[in-house]
Amino acid sequence: MAAYTKEFRSQVLAACDANEGTQAVALRFGVSESWVRRINQQRRETGQIAAKTTRNRTPRWQAWSGWLLAKIEARPDIYLRELQAELEAERGETVCLQTICNACAALDQTRKKRR
Repeated sequence: MAAYTKEFRSQVLAACDANEGTQAVALRFGVSESWVRRINQQRRETGQIAAKTTRNRTPRWQAWSGWLLAKIEARPDIYLRELQAELEAERGETVCLQTICNACAALDQTRKKRR
């Protein structure tokens, strides 16, 4: 869901400044009462009325993604625990199994059993 525009937020806050109740403002603009309280609080604490932005995080495994791809290509049936141990031994990175699993999923890598 997209954030409400700055103009819409300023209209809601203007209605609040005109001493309309929170419930009346929420009904008038078709938003929740808690949202009206939150944007009032945000303006009071930070002075901003724009929507908060999210950080673009880089995954922890991004630094060793090439290493992981090479390991899986060399040995497609490798276990996650083996990858975890080799990552610790070769690169000094200590990560949980779920991080390795998430990295494999994001890189579209599957580990296959030998037959």
